[in-house]
Amino acid sequence: MTLISICGDAWRINGRATYAGRKYRGWDVEGLLMNSRMTNAVFDDENPVTRGLWAYPDTGEWDADRNTDEFIAMLPLYRSCGLLAVTVNLQGGSPTGYYREAMFRENMADRGIEEDDDVVWAGLPSPASQPWHNSTFSPDGALKAAFLDRTERLIAGCEKLGMVVILGYFYFGQDERLEDERAVCRAVDDATRWILESGYGNVLIEINNEANIRRYEHEILQPHRVAELIERAQSIEVDGRRLLVGTSYGGGRVPDDDVARVSDYMMLHGNGVTEPARIAGMVADTRALPSYTEKPILFTEDDHFDFDKPENNFLSALSAYASWGYFDPGDAAGGKSEFGDYRDGYQNVPVNWGVTTPRKRGFFNLLSEITGESP
Repeated sequence: MTLISICGDAWRINGRATYAGRKYRGWDVEGLLMNSRMTNAVFDDENPVTRGLWAYPDTGEWDADRNTDEFIAMLPLYRSCGLLAVTVNLQGGSPTGYYREAMFRENMADRGIEEDDDVVWAGLPSPASQPWHNSTFSPDGALKAAFLDRTERLIAGCEKLGMVVILGYFYFGQDERLEDERAVCRAVDDATRWILESGYGNVLIEINNEANIRRYEHEILQPHRVAELIERAQSIEVDGRRLLVGTSYGGGRVPDDDVARVSDYMMLHGNGVTEPARIAGMVADTRALPSYTEKPILFTEDDHFDFDKPENNFLSALSAYASWGYFDPGDAAGGKSEFGDYRDGYQNVPVNWGVTTPRKRGFFNLLSEITGESP
């Protein structure tokens, strides 16, 4: 069993500090949890109109099991470079990178998919909704077996390597797949119990990705109430054990005080933060919150790179004793929103989970250098 735990503001795996004894440029690495956002590792699309958009170029079809299996196959390489955690979401993340509806419609047309608004956007309450249907939860909050099977295989694959899964429950644009607040609460309850009853100790919970994004339809997932769900998940125990729980906010945003008070650990995002010094500043601002008590701080999403430069967001987080998370949306990081080319990024579906680009190699090379581990 791989067991993740916290001691003060540091992480431990099986009772031992992560990266034990390691320093880099005089900065402590011991106790950090370097991670990468792999949010679509259990992705599937139940909308028959949009499902064809994610087809693999070699087969012409989308295959959810292939996606998860190819991800699991890469875990040993990730781990050998010093990666200790991956972020995955039960409602995924935008499979087109930074989703824009106009560009999505254009891509549908380019691929010869006939668009019918009554079908593509059927039953969705707002124009901001995402037309693909990627959710582990049924409308009433019940768990879907096929999604759980892929998720369990992924968690088990990480566990064998001593790695951690930061498991998100909800994603904006997909949360409306749940019919009401009662369904949201059931989803939290059932998913949390499922993890605990499965016996996994290598899972951290992120209630929802970027709670302050205004696209969330359910009030309980919005900043002024999301602390209720954090406490709800924390209250669930099996055999005297509970999960560690938090949530994230959008790029450059420090969590609100009530979220900081109840969270077991603090999640930050560096998207949009172009000056590396601001990353360290966000860490300082988080520690200065009135309700902050000693606990780990980790970035779980940052789409800024410059890994070959003496200053970058990764190093700035390290200088402030905060873990850092790589987010590679492919060309979307340059302001575009393109479908996956089965090469770039770790989010645009179909995802190539290999280390296939200079950007990916740059991250894993710097990660290996910082952690002292070799692929």
